Amino acid sequence: MSALDTLSPAERDAANAALREVIGTQTIDAVTSVSGGATAARLFRIDAGGGNYLLRIEGAPSPLRNPYQYVSLGIAASAGIAPRLYYVNETSRIAVMDFVQRQPLGRYPGGLPALAKALGELLSRLQATPTFPAFVRYPDIVTRLWAHVCRTELFAPGMLDQSNEHLERIRAAYAWDEANSVSSHNDSLPANILFDGNRLWMIDWESAYRTDPLVDIAIVSDSIARTPELEDILHRAWLVRPLDEALRARLRLVRALTRLYYASVLFSASATAPRTIADTSLAAPTLAEFAEAARAGRIRIGTPAAKHVLGKMFLAAFLSDITTPGFDLSV
Repeated sequence: MSALDTLSPAERDAANAALREVIGTQTIDAVTSVSGGATAARLFRIDAGGGNYLLRIEGAPSPLRNPYQYVSLGIAASAGIAPRLYYVNETSRIAVMDFVQRQPLGRYPGGLPALAKALGELLSRLQATPTFPAFVRYPDIVTRLWAHVCRTELFAPGMLDQSNEHLERIRAAYAWDEANSVSSHNDSLPANILFDGNRLWMIDWESAYRTDPLVDIAIVSDSIARTPELEDILHRAWLVRPLDEALRARLRLVRALTRLYYASVLFSASATAPRTIADTSLAAPTLAEFAEAARAGRIRIGTPAAKHVLGKMFLAAFLSDITTPGFDLSV
């Protein structure tokens, strides 16, 4: 049984048509289901004719789906920021690209300082590409996602009032700058940064569109460049100079928005789990407490309950500018 047999007949037909377009009459030696990135798409490694390809099949579109992801992916691949792209069909939501074997980011030569520098340079290259299409203003997508969380009744009435008020203050202080928006990945978590043992790539471009140049910087700062020294390395590699006070002030606003974005994503996931009563506490553990709970088995990473706790940690970071939970560099 092939891994592709898990697909519906229509998906399987579209996948086989895509593969024939790419590999022609060459025999497919192996098809392996793979995981990776922060995507919900189904991924398959295809070995054929001495080449290794990634077949990517996106699920059914959601109301928030970015219609320009494949355009953005194509631009990024042409710039050598995403792996080489061989085939795209937006109707069937299928793409075929080079398969790149992932190595843990924690093994990047030179450690975190070198990784921060390489990411700053990679984001600089991304922002210098032909500009991605515009989809939605970043504060608007954050507000829409947060409004969804508020409608889920995940928390008791009044529990999220402070967060709503803080979001309004952030939005009032933040001025959208359409003229200086740039090509952005917008989900530049470690899971979406691929190290092949030699260089970095960015994968999973579902959220890629034109936006504020500080969005990716804020996400990488919170996930990898988590000290002032590493942030300075990241900023210098990206901008070729330290950030001035005006840009630092803007980064604080953008970082607040990215933190609420991920809190919204995590709470949206936890809200899908059955529950009997609304949560009456926003108390969040420290990083050390969360890690200890995971080691002791009190929290199981990846479960709705764990995502709920992580959502509280991101929300606490949004409200008070404490450190976020970060992300695992072992991926």
